[in-house]
Formats: sequence, C-alpha cells, structure tokens
Amino acid sequence: MGFINFLIVLSILVFIHELGHFTVARLLGVKVHVFSIGFGKKLISKHWKGTEWSFSLIPLGGYVKMKGQEDLNPALANNDSDSYNVKTPFERILILLAGPFANFLLAFVLYIMIGLLGNNHLTPTIGKVIENSPAAKSGLKANDEILKINDIDIKTWDDLSGVIKGSNDALKFYVKRDGKIQTFIIRPKMSDSQNMFKEKIKKRMIGIAPAPKVVTIFYSPLESISFAYDKTIESSKMIFLGVQKLIQGIIPSSEIGGVISIGTVISDASQSSFVALLTIMALISVNLGVLNLLPIPALDGGHIMFNLYEMITKRKPSDKVLVVLTVSGWAILLGLMSLGVYNDIMRLLD
Repeated sequence: MGFINFLIVLSILVFIHELGHFTVARLLGVKVHVFSIGFGKKLISKHWKGTEWSFSLIPLGGYVKMKGQEDLNPALANNDSDSYNVKTPFERILILLAGPFANFLLAFVLYIMIGLLGNNHLTPTIGKVIENSPAAKSGLKANDEILKINDIDIKTWDDLSGVIKGSNDALKFYVKRDGKIQTFIIRPKMSDSQNMFKEKIKKRMIGIAPAPKVVTIFYSPLESISFAYDKTIESSKMIFLGVQKLIQGIIPSSEIGGVISIGTVISDASQSSFVALLTIMALISVNLGVLNLLPIPALDGGHIMFNLYEMITKRKPSDKVLVVLTVSGWAILLGLMSLGVYNDIMRLLD
C-alpha cells in the first residue's frame, strides 16, 4: 500500500508540473507531441487533440516533448510557427517557469486544504523551565499556559517563539496557572542555539521548552489563504537555504536522500493521517519547484539560463556548447540520484 501511495503522490506532482509547461506552451501556440508521466517504455498511451498522453515504465519524473525542442540534436530543430524554438527567449522562459510555478501553486492549494481540515501545532504550554534563565527568574513554571504576550494572542508554540525571537525589549506574558490568569514581565536575552542545519547561532530566548501537548487549529477560508501563503513562502525559503547549505558543504552529502527516502516518508505520512499526507505532498511539490529552478542544464533552470544568455547577447549558444552542457547536466542529475539511492541503502543497512 505504501508503494502505491508513493506512485500516486509522485504521479500527481509530476502531472501538475508538466501540466504547467503544457498549458503555457499551448497558450503560446506551441505544439506538444508527447505528455508523459514517467520515462522509458510507454505502458499506456492515447492520442488526444494532437498530443500523445502516456504513462511510462520508470515513474520517477515526466516530460512534455514540444515541437522543435531538440537540445541533444539541434540539427533537428523545427522552424514552423508552432515550434518551441521559434518563440522569443521571453516566451520560452514563460513556458519553462510554468512547471515550477505549477508546483508552488499546488503547494499553496494543499496548504489551504490543510488549514481548512485542521493543522496540528504544539500548544504554548511550558514543559520545562531552565534554571537561572529569564523565565525562571521571572517565576514561570512547568505546565504554565501562555495566553498572550503584550497585545498578541498566542495560540501555538510557534506564535510564542516568533514573538520572543522578534522582541527588542521586555515582554508582558499573560499566563494561565491553576485556572487563574497571572502576568509576568520577562526580558529575553541573546543565547547560544542551533538552527535546523545544526549551525551555531545567537537568538533571543527566555529559557523554556514546550510540553508534548498538541492542538488542532482550524482556519477559516480567508485565514487558510493567509496560512497557505505563509507556509508556501516558508517552505520555499527553507528548501532554497538547504540547497545553499549543501553547496557550501555545511550539510554533508550523506544527508541527500533518494526515491527510497521519499517513498518511506510518503508511506509513513499516509499511515498517519490524511492531513499529514497533504503536508508531505506540499513539501515535496515545493521541493520539485525549487530544484527545477536550479541552473543545471538538464533542468528548467538551466534552459532558462540559456534563454537569458540569448536575451542578453542577442544570439543563441552554439549547438556544440548546448549539447555538451545538456549532457553534463544529465550526468550531474544521474550522479545526484545515484548518491541519493546509495545513501538510502546505507541508512537501511545501519
């Protein structure tokens, strides 16, 4: 069942990505020969409105084959009016951006659904107070529930952390203890901490840890739109930053995961709850959008770079350079995929 869920989720994400390319290509008058979910031998194929729609043997991606798009053999490029390569560089960039944009849009829609169905958060209930911390000195105790800070209502632990992190002065805490509301004045201090990439950082803290209590927050339709926007931006920044840290060597290459890791995460989420599955789908969709924007020649980002070069220099890259860079891009992608699978196998053997 886990493998089936993996195939369904991946197929949906790939379909949406390729549908973005397909839709903008057709709007700009480009003929699309093939729309495929998967690579390799075609298992199911049907011609409809001038396009061959197919499911292929290897379900690890997909593609749309547009008329005139012949990166590996530019000699076969077509100069008809409905060909991809006769479009202006700007129009081609719009077609290329449409795939990643569709992934971001899908994540946004999924986050709206998550907001409406209810999203789990840690409650703003204190589980532990560190000795000699600002919280301890002010009188906060374990099991205190923080209701408000200054004029800001606190519903989740994330709300609490955000207010403390962004503070510049003393804060007034409204705390529920034994059924009564008490107030405390606390001045956060800069303390040593770690970010999600295990880098040492400084941030404002008061010295408390959360209790393992979870609350489900249901958002109204309008609130869900705001929630979805914030979550899409937040997850996009997180993945962009993760790629940057990987390139810088801060994140070791052993942390790269492959299809086994993705399948495991999707399987675990599907067994947990429908909302958990939607959350993983949204994250993977953003991941696909971000990764496809990387300037690797075989990806959308690489093709965008080619077209930007043409816009700036008023000439296309030479056929030889185009072929060499495209093949190099595929080599990089295959290398990264192989590394991910290797890491997955090594984790299973540990």
